[in-house]
Amino acid sequence: MSPSLTGIRALIIEDEQTSIDVLRNLLSQLDVDTSVIYGGPEVDQHIRDTSRPDVIFLDLEMPGFNGYEVLEMIKADAEFEGVPVVAYTTHISHMNDARRAGFNSFLGKPLHRYEFADNLIRILNGESVWEAP
Repeated sequence: MSPSLTGIRALIIEDEQTSIDVLRNLLSQLDVDTSVIYGGPEVDQHIRDTSRPDVIFLDLEMPGFNGYEVLEMIKADAEFEGVPVVAYTTHISHMNDARRAGFNSFLGKPLHRYEFADNLIRILNGESVWEAP
């Protein structure tokens, strides 16, 4: 049985619907409230219009702005100070770049569904989690 994380809010910034659906499904099994910003040229405006989540899952490759550029937008916004930002990508070759860029954690696609709850709890507790399939 999965732990309940009722009251936790996650923001997914991603352009690929299947990846959104997989992550949203895993989060909903933990009772995590999710919102989605679809990657694209207007992502910066959507970030400014979003209230503070407890964790952000950010794809690295999107049209308009890549994940590294979006990370800089998030870091520049005081509203998001202290919110862990998790790189969420199929490209595990980006792990070292993501670490250098300042991501708090890295979860490679496909996600390990049996480890996801524990990894999320660790991330919410301020730990860095660097996982690749």
